Amino acid sequence: MFKIFWVWNNKEDEGLEVIEEEIDYDNEEISQEEWQIALDIVESTKEIIIVSPIAWVELDDIDISLDENILTISWNRELPELFDDPKNIIRNSECFWWRFSRNIILPENLDLESIKAVLEKGILYITISKIKFSSQTIKIESKA
Repeated sequence: MFKIFWVWNNKEDEGLEVIEEEIDYDNEEISQEEWQIALDIVESTKEIIIVSPIAWVELDDIDISLDENILTISWNRELPELFDDPKNIIRNSECFWWRFSRNIILPENLDLESIKAVLEKGILYITISKIKFSSQTIKIESKA
């Protein structure tokens, strides 16, 4: 059993908030979980950009797929071998390992053929262009 102290700077009160949490590390229990990928979505006038930090993952281990209008991002972050050595004592474990996944329901106004993904300095950028609809004014005729 380990005690972890989470500390946040509370800007409203200009003070620190400390939360104490006890963690019981059980490798088999944690390894069965699937973690949700953290991401941000930014919309410009021309495109949607999905941004997700990805650390300690090889490019070939990242899977991005599209099924109709659902975009799925997933990867598996392998636990380092030093965790498997029974002689090692895990004193603290705050890093997230194992499988990560996220489904994003995309709006209908996107050009799904234009999806581009770039991994730069540990950040995944997925860019999807918007469909440009023509606009016009429609004159109403009057029949009397």
